[in-house]
Amino acid sequence: MIPREQFATTPVDYTSFDRDGSSKPSWKPTRPISVIQNPAPEWKYGEGANDNGESLAKSHVEIDPFEEGRPMSYNYSLLVSGIVPRPIGLVSTTSVSGDHNLAPFSYFQVVDHDPPVFVVGLSGRQGRPKDTLRNLETTKECCLNVVSEHMVEAVNASSIDAPHGTSEWDISGLHQMPCSTVKPPRVQESVFSIEGRLIDLVDYRTSRRPSGEHGKLAIIEATRFWAREDAIDSEGRNLKLDVLRPVGQLGGISYTRTSENFELARKNWASALETDRERIPELTRSS
Repeated sequence: MIPREQFATTPVDYTSFDRDGSSKPSWKPTRPISVIQNPAPEWKYGEGANDNGESLAKSHVEIDPFEEGRPMSYNYSLLVSGIVPRPIGLVSTTSVSGDHNLAPFSYFQVVDHDPPVFVVGLSGRQGRPKDTLRNLETTKECCLNVVSEHMVEAVNASSIDAPHGTSEWDISGLHQMPCSTVKPPRVQESVFSIEGRLIDLVDYRTSRRPSGEHGKLAIIEATRFWAREDAIDSEGRNLKLDVLRPVGQLGGISYTRTSENFELARKNWASALETDRERIPELTRSS
């Protein structure tokens, strides 16, 4: 059995992954984002998946995340490759002494809009805590910056395990701009940024103790939005996807960009009945 201490201290090594990228095709220049049809435009209520039963013919493998001898790094790799794509939050914080920190997080999401609330998952770390966590605990302020294609290399550089006191801003080459309601600066290169204050820092109450340091969940209320002038509409309501050009995190060292999307309208019960008067009543009777 692998010691519990080793679960948390054995890092995933990505440094040997095709360092110069020479074996891959070149980056394709930015093109207009096309809107295409959804996979099955003629889909009807009750038809299930659109793969003609292919997924029903496949079996599944059961995985116990706490199986004896299973390193926690396996769970990490499984989850980051299965919960995809994930938005990346580039989090700016400031220490009590005024030092600015910058770090990307893919355990990041908006969870409500009234009021606007975001979450950032801060995984446990052996030894000293993450600067972002320490700063949030002490100052309760941050700025969340959305990551776009034009800044991915700089954002990736900000994740380096630099010694305490080293500026990720300098390492990345990204530029600071002042915020209005919080002390941490926003990233000037980011198309969309959110100033925020910490509502709560949740220490997970799980059924089993973690193999390393316990992670925490930062719950953050937005206090101000910043949108690049060419990306936002006149009402401050919608961001233009072809300007935002968001990047999503996949498993390992993989990322994804948006080159096309499809639209799928959500119907209410009345409109669904109107378009399918026979099938829906039949489905409801059978349930």
